[in-house]
Amino acid sequence: MRRWLLGGLGVLLLLCGGGVAAVTWLLTSGGVDTVGKVAFDRPLKIPPLAESTVDADGTRVFDLTAGPGDSDLGHGASTRTWGYNGAYLGPTLRAQKSQKVKVNVHNRLNEPTTVHWHGMHLPAKVDGGPHHPIPVGGDYQAAWTVDQPAATLWYHPHPSDLTERQVYRGLAGMFLIDENEENEEDLPHEYGVDDIPVIVQDKNFDGGQLSMSDRFLSDVGILGDEILVNGTPGPFLDVRTSLVRLRLLNASTARVYDFTMSDGRPMQLVGTDGGLLEAPYATSSVRLSVGERAEVVVALRPGERVELRTAPTGLGRFQGGRDAFDVLQLRAGGQITQKTLPPTLTSIEKLDPSQAAQRRTFTFQGREINDDRMDMDRVDAVVVKDTVEVWSVANGHGTPHSFHIHDVQFQVLSVDGRKPEFRSWKDTLFLEPRKRYEIIARFADYADPTTAYMFHCHVLRHEDEGMMGQFVVVEKAGDKPNIRHG
Repeated sequence: MRRWLLGGLGVLLLLCGGGVAAVTWLLTSGGVDTVGKVAFDRPLKIPPLAESTVDADGTRVFDLTAGPGDSDLGHGASTRTWGYNGAYLGPTLRAQKSQKVKVNVHNRLNEPTTVHWHGMHLPAKVDGGPHHPIPVGGDYQAAWTVDQPAATLWYHPHPSDLTERQVYRGLAGMFLIDENEENEEDLPHEYGVDDIPVIVQDKNFDGGQLSMSDRFLSDVGILGDEILVNGTPGPFLDVRTSLVRLRLLNASTARVYDFTMSDGRPMQLVGTDGGLLEAPYATSSVRLSVGERAEVVVALRPGERVELRTAPTGLGRFQGGRDAFDVLQLRAGGQITQKTLPPTLTSIEKLDPSQAAQRRTFTFQGREINDDRMDMDRVDAVVVKDTVEVWSVANGHGTPHSFHIHDVQFQVLSVDGRKPEFRSWKDTLFLEPRKRYEIIARFADYADPTTAYMFHCHVLRHEDEGMMGQFVVVEKAGDKPNIRHG
Protein backbone atom coordinates (compact mmCIF):
# COMPACT_ATOMS: atom_id res chain seq x y z
CA MET A 1 0.00 0.00 0.00
CA ARG A 2 2.84 2.40 0.85
CA ARG A 3 4.46 1.86 -2.56
CA TRP A 4 1.13 2.41 -4.32
CA LEU A 5 0.57 5.65 -2.42
CA LEU A 6 4.06 6.91 -3.22
CA GLY A 7 3.68 5.99 -6.85
CA GLY A 8 0.31 7.73 -6.99
CA LEU A 9 1.81 10.82 -5.42
CA GLY A 10 4.50 10.87 -8.08
CA VAL A 11 1.87 10.71 -10.83
CA LEU A 12 -0.13 13.45 -9.14
CA LEU A 13 2.92 15.70 -9.03
CA LEU A 14 3.55 15.07 -12.69
CA LEU A 15 0.01 16.13 -13.50
CA CYS A 16 0.33 19.34 -11.54
CA GLY A 17 2.06 22.27 -13.24
CA GLY A 18 4.40 23.05 -10.35
CA GLY A 19 5.00 19.38 -9.74
CA VAL A 20 6.83 18.88 -13.01
CA ALA A 21 9.78 20.95 -11.81
CA ALA A 22 9.77 19.19 -8.46
CA VAL A 23 9.83 15.73 -9.99
CA THR A 24 12.53 16.80 -12.45
CA TRP A 25 14.65 17.96 -9.52
CA LEU A 26 14.06 14.70 -7.66
CA LEU A 27 15.08 12.63 -10.65
CA THR A 28 18.20 14.60 -11.56
CA SER A 29 19.57 15.96 -8.27
CA GLY A 30 22.54 14.42 -6.52
CA GLY A 31 22.21 12.17 -3.50
CA VAL A 32 23.45 12.49 0.06
CA ASP A 33 27.15 13.43 0.14
CA THR A 34 29.15 13.70 3.37
CA VAL A 35 32.60 13.44 1.78
CA GLY A 36 34.88 16.07 3.32
CA LYS A 37 32.16 17.11 5.78
CA VAL A 38 32.69 14.63 8.64
CA ALA A 39 34.58 15.92 11.68
CA PHE A 40 36.04 12.50 12.68
CA ASP A 41 36.05 13.61 16.29
CA ARG A 42 35.21 10.36 18.11
CA PRO A 43 37.48 7.37 18.65
CA LEU A 44 36.10 4.24 17.02
CA LYS A 45 34.34 2.00 19.53
CA ILE A 46 35.58 -1.58 19.39
CA PRO A 47 32.91 -4.14 20.37
CA PRO A 48 34.27 -6.10 23.32
CA LEU A 49 35.07 -9.77 22.94
CA ALA A 50 32.23 -11.71 24.50
CA GLU A 51 32.90 -13.24 27.86
CA SER A 52 32.71 -17.02 27.88
CA THR A 53 33.41 -20.08 29.95
CA VAL A 54 34.70 -23.49 28.89
CA ASP A 55 32.91 -26.61 30.10
CA ALA A 56 34.70 -29.78 31.15
CA ASP A 57 34.18 -31.25 27.68
CA GLY A 58 35.79 -28.20 26.02
CA THR A 59 32.53 -26.49 25.00
CA ARG A 60 32.83 -22.70 24.91
CA VAL A 61 29.70 -21.17 26.43
CA PHE A 62 28.42 -17.65 25.68
CA ASP A 63 25.42 -15.74 27.02
CA LEU A 64 23.53 -13.14 24.96
CA THR A 65 20.68 -11.03 26.31
CA ALA A 66 18.66 -9.00 23.81
CA GLY A 67 17.18 -5.93 25.44
CA PRO A 68 16.51 -2.18 25.21
CA GLY A 69 18.78 0.66 26.25
CA ASP A 70 19.82 4.25 25.61
CA SER A 71 22.79 5.16 23.41
CA ASP A 72 24.73 8.19 22.23
CA LEU A 73 24.72 7.88 18.44
CA GLY A 74 25.56 11.53 17.86
CA HIS A 75 22.16 12.99 18.77
CA GLY A 76 22.36 13.03 22.54
CA ALA A 77 22.77 10.23 25.03
CA SER A 78 19.12 9.20 25.16
CA THR A 79 18.56 7.61 21.75
CA ARG A 80 16.44 4.53 22.36
CA THR A 81 18.19 1.44 20.97
CA TRP A 82 18.35 -2.34 21.28
CA GLY A 83 21.43 -4.45 21.81
CA TYR A 84 22.90 -7.70 23.05
CA ASN A 85 24.49 -7.52 26.51
CA GLY A 86 24.31 -3.74 26.25
CA ALA A 87 22.42 -0.84 24.76
CA TYR A 88 23.54 -1.13 21.13
CA LEU A 89 24.98 -3.90 18.93
CA GLY A 90 26.56 -6.87 20.67
CA PRO A 91 29.92 -8.28 21.73
CA THR A 92 32.13 -10.13 19.28
CA LEU A 93 31.89 -13.89 19.74
CA ARG A 94 35.09 -15.77 18.94
CA ALA A 95 35.74 -19.50 18.68
CA GLN A 96 38.23 -21.92 17.17
CA LYS A 97 37.54 -24.28 14.30
CA SER A 98 36.53 -27.74 15.65
CA GLN A 99 35.48 -26.25 18.97
CA LYS A 100 32.07 -27.00 20.48
CA VAL A 101 30.10 -23.84 21.24
CA LYS A 102 26.93 -23.18 23.18
CA VAL A 103 25.06 -19.85 23.21
CA ASN A 104 22.36 -19.12 25.77
CA VAL A 105 20.03 -16.45 24.37
CA HIS A 106 17.66 -14.46 26.59
CA ASN A 107 14.88 -12.33 25.08
CA ARG A 108 14.20 -9.24 27.19
CA LEU A 109 12.57 -7.29 24.37
CA ASN A 110 8.86 -6.53 24.14
CA GLU A 111 8.39 -8.78 21.08
CA PRO A 112 9.53 -12.21 19.88
CA THR A 113 12.96 -12.55 18.30
CA THR A 114 15.48 -15.12 17.11
CA VAL A 115 19.25 -15.14 16.65
CA HIS A 116 20.55 -16.31 13.27
CA TRP A 117 24.24 -17.23 12.99
CA HIS A 118 24.81 -15.69 9.56
CA GLY A 119 27.36 -17.67 7.54
CA MET A 120 27.68 -20.52 10.05
CA HIS A 121 27.55 -24.19 8.99
CA LEU A 122 25.34 -25.84 11.62
CA PRO A 123 22.21 -27.98 12.15
CA ALA A 124 18.95 -26.45 10.98
CA LYS A 125 17.38 -26.60 14.45
CA VAL A 126 19.90 -24.09 15.83
CA ASP A 127 20.19 -21.91 12.72
CA GLY A 128 17.94 -19.24 14.23
CA GLY A 129 15.46 -18.81 11.40
CA PRO A 130 11.82 -17.78 11.76
CA HIS A 131 10.57 -21.29 12.57
CA HIS A 132 11.71 -21.15 16.21
CA PRO A 133 10.87 -17.74 17.73
CA ILE A 134 12.03 -16.90 21.25
CA PRO A 135 8.98 -15.46 23.05
CA VAL A 136 9.01 -12.32 25.18
CA GLY A 137 10.84 -13.20 28.38
CA GLY A 138 11.91 -16.53 26.90
CA ASP A 139 15.28 -18.26 26.69
CA TYR A 140 16.88 -20.43 24.04
CA GLN A 141 20.05 -22.47 23.75
CA ALA A 142 21.95 -23.13 20.52
CA ALA A 143 24.78 -25.67 20.53
CA TRP A 144 26.94 -26.94 17.67
CA THR A 145 30.52 -27.71 16.66
CA VAL A 146 32.34 -25.09 14.60
CA ASP A 147 33.33 -26.86 11.40
CA GLN A 148 34.54 -24.36 8.81
CA PRO A 149 37.62 -22.27 8.02
CA ALA A 150 38.61 -19.01 9.69
CA ALA A 151 36.07 -16.37 8.71
CA THR A 152 34.23 -13.17 9.63
CA LEU A 153 30.62 -14.10 10.36
CA TRP A 154 27.89 -12.23 12.20
CA TYR A 155 24.70 -12.76 14.17
CA HIS A 156 21.37 -10.94 14.04
CA PRO A 157 17.62 -11.48 14.49
CA HIS A 158 15.59 -13.39 11.90
CA PRO A 159 11.97 -13.41 13.15
CA SER A 160 8.98 -13.35 10.82
CA ASP A 161 8.13 -9.81 9.66
CA LEU A 162 10.30 -8.05 12.29
CA THR A 163 13.88 -8.46 11.06
CA GLU A 164 14.30 -5.00 9.54
CA ARG A 165 13.13 -3.20 12.67
CA GLN A 166 15.15 -5.30 15.09
CA VAL A 167 18.41 -5.04 13.14
CA TYR A 168 17.87 -1.32 12.52
CA ARG A 169 17.43 -0.67 16.24
CA GLY A 170 20.80 -2.27 16.93
CA LEU A 171 20.61 -6.05 17.22
CA ALA A 172 23.75 -7.30 15.46
CA GLY A 173 27.25 -8.48 16.27
CA MET A 174 30.27 -10.26 14.80
CA PHE A 175 31.19 -13.92 15.20
CA LEU A 176 34.83 -14.64 14.34
CA ILE A 177 36.20 -18.10 13.62
CA ASP A 178 39.91 -18.70 14.10
CA GLU A 179 41.98 -21.46 12.57
CA ASN A 180 45.56 -22.33 13.44
CA GLU A 181 47.11 -21.82 10.03
CA GLU A 182 50.55 -20.28 9.57
CA ASN A 183 49.50 -17.69 7.00
CA GLU A 184 46.51 -16.61 9.07
CA GLU A 185 48.91 -15.76 11.88
CA ASP A 186 51.00 -13.74 9.43
CA LEU A 187 48.01 -11.47 8.79
CA PRO A 188 47.28 -8.63 11.22
CA HIS A 189 45.44 -10.48 13.97
CA GLU A 190 45.51 -8.53 17.26
CA TYR A 191 41.86 -7.73 17.87
CA GLY A 192 41.17 -4.04 18.27
CA VAL A 193 44.78 -3.09 17.47
CA ASP A 194 45.56 -4.09 13.88
CA ASP A 195 42.56 -6.41 13.34
CA ILE A 196 39.49 -4.18 13.46
CA PRO A 197 35.76 -4.97 13.26
CA VAL A 198 34.05 -2.36 11.05
CA ILE A 199 30.26 -2.70 11.34
CA VAL A 200 28.82 -0.14 8.92
CA GLN A 201 25.21 1.06 9.18
CA ASP A 202 23.25 4.01 7.83
CA LYS A 203 20.69 5.76 10.02
CA ASN A 204 18.02 8.48 10.00
CA PHE A 205 17.19 10.52 13.08
CA ASP A 206 14.13 12.50 14.10
CA GLY A 207 14.26 14.48 17.33
CA GLY A 208 17.26 12.49 18.51
CA GLN A 209 15.55 9.14 17.97
CA LEU A 210 16.11 6.56 15.25
CA SER A 211 13.66 7.04 12.40
CA MET A 212 12.50 4.30 10.04
CA SER A 213 11.10 6.77 7.51
CA ASP A 214 11.63 5.80 3.87
CA ARG A 215 13.26 7.86 1.18
CA PHE A 216 10.71 9.21 -1.29
CA LEU A 217 9.90 6.52 -3.90
CA SER A 218 12.43 4.09 -2.40
CA ASP A 219 11.72 0.44 -3.20
CA VAL A 220 14.43 -1.00 -0.90
CA GLY A 221 13.54 0.29 2.55
CA ILE A 222 15.41 2.62 4.88
CA LEU A 223 18.25 4.66 3.37
CA GLY A 224 19.86 6.71 6.13
CA ASP A 225 21.70 9.98 5.65
CA GLU A 226 24.25 9.34 8.43
CA ILE A 227 26.83 6.58 8.89
CA LEU A 228 27.70 4.78 12.10
CA VAL A 229 30.67 2.44 12.48
CA ASN A 230 30.38 0.11 15.48
CA GLY A 231 27.74 2.57 16.67
CA THR A 232 30.20 5.49 16.44
CA PRO A 233 29.41 8.64 14.42
CA GLY A 234 32.37 10.38 12.77
CA PRO A 235 34.91 7.78 13.98
CA PHE A 236 38.71 7.80 13.80
CA LEU A 237 41.11 4.94 14.48
CA ASP A 238 44.65 5.39 15.77
CA VAL A 239 46.84 2.90 13.90
CA ARG A 240 50.15 1.66 15.30
CA THR A 241 51.17 -0.77 12.56
CA SER A 242 51.98 -0.33 8.87
CA LEU A 243 49.22 -2.77 7.93
CA VAL A 244 45.72 -2.71 9.38
CA ARG A 245 43.11 -5.38 8.72
CA LEU A 246 39.55 -4.08 8.44
CA ARG A 247 36.75 -6.66 8.78
CA LEU A 248 34.02 -4.85 6.86
CA LEU A 249 30.41 -5.82 7.55
CA ASN A 250 27.47 -4.22 5.77
CA ALA A 251 24.96 -4.38 8.63
CA SER A 252 22.58 -1.87 7.09
CA THR A 253 19.06 -2.92 6.23
CA ALA A 254 18.97 -1.83 2.58
CA ARG A 255 22.02 0.08 1.39
CA VAL A 256 24.75 -1.15 -0.98
CA TYR A 257 28.24 0.25 -0.30
CA ASP A 258 31.21 0.67 -2.63
CA PHE A 259 34.15 1.09 -0.25
CA THR A 260 37.23 3.01 -1.41
CA MET A 261 40.13 4.90 0.15
CA SER A 262 40.07 8.70 -0.04
CA ASP A 263 43.35 8.93 -1.97
CA GLY A 264 42.63 6.00 -4.25
CA ARG A 265 45.28 3.74 -2.71
CA PRO A 266 44.68 0.03 -3.27
CA MET A 267 43.35 -2.25 -0.59
CA GLN A 268 44.41 -5.86 -0.36
CA LEU A 269 41.30 -8.01 -0.26
CA VAL A 270 42.20 -11.06 1.84
CA GLY A 271 38.82 -12.56 2.72
CA THR A 272 35.16 -12.71 1.80
CA ASP A 273 32.08 -14.01 3.64
CA GLY A 274 33.29 -17.56 4.20
CA GLY A 275 37.01 -17.08 4.76
CA LEU A 276 40.38 -16.17 3.32
CA LEU A 277 41.25 -15.94 -0.36
CA GLU A 278 44.04 -18.06 -1.76
CA ALA A 279 46.17 -14.92 -2.16
CA PRO A 280 45.73 -11.18 -1.50
CA TYR A 281 43.86 -9.41 -4.30
CA ALA A 282 44.72 -5.74 -4.90
CA THR A 283 41.68 -3.58 -5.60
CA SER A 284 40.70 0.07 -5.39
CA SER A 285 37.10 -0.67 -4.34
CA VAL A 286 35.07 -3.32 -2.53
CA ARG A 287 31.33 -3.46 -3.07
CA LEU A 288 29.19 -4.99 -0.32
CA SER A 289 25.46 -5.52 -0.39
CA VAL A 290 23.39 -6.05 2.74
CA GLY A 291 24.87 -8.82 4.89
CA GLU A 292 28.12 -9.25 2.94
CA ARG A 293 31.54 -9.13 4.58
CA ALA A 294 35.05 -8.48 3.30
CA GLU A 295 38.44 -8.46 4.98
CA VAL A 296 40.80 -5.85 3.56
CA VAL A 297 44.32 -4.88 4.55
CA VAL A 298 45.31 -1.23 4.20
CA ALA A 299 48.94 -0.07 4.19
CA LEU A 300 49.87 3.18 5.95
CA ARG A 301 52.96 5.33 6.35
CA PRO A 302 53.99 7.03 9.62
CA GLY A 303 52.03 10.18 10.42
CA GLU A 304 49.51 10.03 7.58
CA ARG A 305 45.74 10.20 7.65
CA VAL A 306 43.43 8.58 5.13
CA GLU A 307 39.70 7.97 5.03
CA LEU A 308 37.63 4.93 4.21
CA ARG A 309 34.78 6.16 2.00
CA THR A 310 31.84 4.87 0.03
CA ALA A 311 31.44 5.95 -3.57
CA PRO A 312 28.23 6.17 -5.62
CA THR A 313 27.22 2.68 -6.69
CA GLY A 314 25.51 3.53 -9.97
CA LEU A 315 22.15 2.24 -8.76
CA GLY A 316 19.08 4.42 -9.05
CA ARG A 317 18.73 7.67 -7.15
CA PHE A 318 15.90 6.24 -5.00
CA GLN A 319 18.03 3.16 -4.23
CA GLY A 320 20.86 5.26 -2.80
CA GLY A 321 23.00 4.92 -5.90
CA ARG A 322 24.16 8.54 -5.95
CA ASP A 323 25.06 8.78 -2.27
CA ALA A 324 28.63 9.06 -0.99
CA PHE A 325 29.87 8.97 2.59
CA ASP A 326 33.01 9.44 4.62
CA VAL A 327 33.07 6.38 6.88
CA LEU A 328 36.24 6.07 9.00
CA GLN A 329 39.50 7.99 9.32
CA LEU A 330 42.71 6.03 9.83
CA ARG A 331 45.44 7.94 11.70
CA ALA A 332 48.91 6.43 11.64
CA GLY A 333 51.25 7.24 14.49
CA GLY A 334 54.60 8.91 13.99
CA GLN A 335 56.31 5.60 14.61
CA ILE A 336 54.54 2.43 13.52
CA THR A 337 55.49 -1.23 13.56
CA GLN A 338 56.37 -2.49 10.09
CA LYS A 339 54.54 -5.58 8.85
CA THR A 340 54.37 -7.46 5.57
CA LEU A 341 51.57 -9.39 3.93
CA PRO A 342 52.13 -13.07 3.08
CA PRO A 343 51.93 -13.85 -0.69
CA THR A 344 49.62 -16.84 -0.14
CA LEU A 345 46.86 -17.26 2.44
CA THR A 346 45.11 -20.61 2.11
CA SER A 347 43.91 -23.16 -0.41
CA ILE A 348 40.31 -23.37 -1.62
CA GLU A 349 38.78 -26.54 -2.98
CA LYS A 350 37.30 -26.04 -6.43
CA LEU A 351 33.76 -27.40 -6.54
CA ASP A 352 33.06 -29.20 -9.82
CA PRO A 353 29.73 -28.37 -11.51
CA SER A 354 29.88 -31.65 -13.46
CA GLN A 355 29.33 -33.41 -10.11
CA ALA A 356 26.09 -31.52 -9.37
CA ALA A 357 23.27 -33.79 -8.24
CA GLN A 358 20.71 -31.04 -8.99
CA ARG A 359 20.49 -27.78 -10.89
CA ARG A 360 17.91 -25.25 -9.79
CA THR A 361 16.79 -21.84 -11.06
CA PHE A 362 15.51 -18.99 -8.91
CA THR A 363 14.36 -15.58 -10.13
CA PHE A 364 13.98 -12.66 -7.70
CA GLN A 365 11.38 -10.12 -8.76
CA GLY A 366 8.98 -7.85 -6.92
CA ARG A 367 8.80 -9.46 -3.49
CA GLU A 368 8.71 -12.98 -4.88
CA ILE A 369 11.09 -15.80 -5.74
CA ASN A 370 9.89 -17.82 -8.72
CA ASP A 371 6.54 -16.01 -8.43
CA ASP A 372 6.03 -17.18 -4.82
CA ARG A 373 6.15 -15.38 -1.50
CA MET A 374 7.30 -17.07 1.66
CA ASP A 375 5.08 -19.86 2.98
CA MET A 376 6.32 -21.51 6.18
CA ASP A 377 4.57 -24.73 5.19
CA ARG A 378 5.96 -24.94 1.64
CA VAL A 379 9.33 -26.54 0.90
CA ASP A 380 10.92 -24.99 -2.18
CA ALA A 381 13.79 -27.46 -2.51
CA VAL A 382 14.63 -30.87 -1.07
CA VAL A 383 18.39 -31.39 -1.03
CA VAL A 384 20.18 -34.69 -0.40
CA LYS A 385 22.90 -34.54 2.24
CA ASP A 386 26.53 -34.55 1.06
CA THR A 387 25.64 -33.65 -2.53
CA VAL A 388 26.68 -30.69 -4.68
CA GLU A 389 24.11 -28.48 -6.38
CA VAL A 390 24.31 -25.64 -8.91
CA TRP A 391 21.83 -22.81 -8.48
CA SER A 392 21.12 -20.21 -11.15
CA VAL A 393 19.95 -17.07 -9.32
CA ALA A 394 18.67 -14.09 -11.29
CA ASN A 395 17.43 -10.60 -10.54
CA GLY A 396 14.53 -10.26 -12.93
CA HIS A 397 13.82 -6.53 -12.62
CA GLY A 398 15.33 -3.14 -11.84
CA THR A 399 15.45 -3.29 -8.03
CA PRO A 400 18.70 -4.48 -6.40
CA HIS A 401 18.58 -7.55 -4.16
CA SER A 402 21.02 -9.34 -1.86
CA PHE A 403 20.88 -13.15 -2.04
CA HIS A 404 21.68 -15.11 1.14
CA ILE A 405 21.56 -18.84 1.73
CA HIS A 406 21.74 -20.39 5.19
CA ASP A 407 24.10 -23.16 6.34
CA VAL A 408 26.39 -23.39 3.30
CA GLN A 409 29.18 -21.37 1.73
CA PHE A 410 29.10 -21.29 -2.07
CA GLN A 411 31.39 -20.40 -4.94
CA VAL A 412 30.35 -18.13 -7.78
CA LEU A 413 30.74 -19.87 -11.13
CA SER A 414 29.66 -17.01 -13.38
CA VAL A 415 27.98 -13.62 -13.58
CA ASP A 416 25.97 -13.26 -16.79
CA GLY A 417 28.22 -15.97 -18.22
CA ARG A 418 31.51 -14.35 -17.14
CA LYS A 419 33.80 -16.12 -14.68
CA PRO A 420 34.88 -14.25 -11.52
CA GLU A 421 38.48 -13.05 -11.19
CA PHE A 422 39.23 -15.19 -8.13
CA ARG A 423 37.75 -18.09 -6.18
CA SER A 424 36.20 -17.43 -2.78
CA TRP A 425 33.62 -18.66 -0.31
CA LYS A 426 30.38 -16.68 -0.13
CA ASP A 427 27.06 -16.90 1.66
CA THR A 428 25.64 -13.55 0.51
CA LEU A 429 25.72 -12.10 -3.00
CA PHE A 430 24.68 -8.79 -4.54
CA LEU A 431 22.12 -9.39 -7.27
CA GLU A 432 22.48 -6.50 -9.67
CA PRO A 433 19.34 -5.60 -11.58
CA ARG A 434 18.67 -7.90 -14.54
CA LYS A 435 21.74 -10.09 -14.07
CA ARG A 436 22.05 -13.83 -13.58
CA TYR A 437 24.49 -15.54 -11.22
CA GLU A 438 25.46 -19.20 -11.20
CA ILE A 439 26.67 -20.60 -7.88
CA ILE A 440 27.74 -24.02 -6.59
CA ALA A 441 27.56 -25.40 -3.04
CA ARG A 442 27.98 -28.64 -1.14
CA PHE A 443 25.21 -29.43 1.38
CA ALA A 444 27.21 -31.48 3.87
CA ASP A 445 26.86 -33.07 7.30
CA TYR A 446 23.40 -32.14 8.51
CA ALA A 447 20.06 -33.65 7.49
CA ASP A 448 16.76 -32.90 9.22
CA PRO A 449 13.42 -33.44 7.43
CA THR A 450 11.57 -31.53 10.18
CA THR A 451 13.42 -28.18 10.01
CA ALA A 452 14.10 -25.95 7.01
CA TYR A 453 16.97 -23.65 6.17
CA MET A 454 16.19 -20.34 4.48
CA PHE A 455 17.31 -18.62 1.29
CA HIS A 456 16.14 -15.08 0.75
CA CYS A 457 16.81 -11.49 -0.17
CA HIS A 458 18.84 -9.88 2.59
CA VAL A 459 17.43 -6.44 1.87
CA LEU A 460 15.50 -6.70 5.10
CA ARG A 461 12.35 -4.90 3.94
CA HIS A 462 12.13 -7.38 1.07
CA GLU A 463 12.71 -10.30 3.46
CA ASP A 464 9.99 -9.13 5.84
CA GLU A 465 7.58 -8.70 2.95
CA GLY A 466 7.98 -12.32 1.87
CA MET A 467 11.00 -12.58 -0.44
CA MET A 468 12.13 -15.87 1.11
CA GLY A 469 12.16 -19.55 0.28
CA GLN A 470 13.23 -22.60 2.23
CA PHE A 471 14.98 -25.87 1.64
CA VAL A 472 15.23 -29.09 3.63
CA VAL A 473 18.24 -31.40 3.66
CA VAL A 474 17.38 -35.13 3.80
CA GLU A 475 19.54 -38.20 4.28
CA LYS A 476 18.89 -39.86 0.92
CA ALA A 477 17.03 -39.35 -2.34
CA GLY A 478 13.32 -40.03 -1.96
CA ASP A 479 13.07 -38.95 1.70
CA LYS A 480 10.20 -36.55 2.32
CA PRO A 481 10.27 -33.37 4.42
CA ASN A 482 7.94 -32.96 7.38
CA ILE A 483 8.41 -29.39 8.64
CA ARG A 484 7.48 -28.57 12.22
CA HIS A 485 7.28 -25.13 13.84
CA GLY A 486 7.99 -23.86 17.30
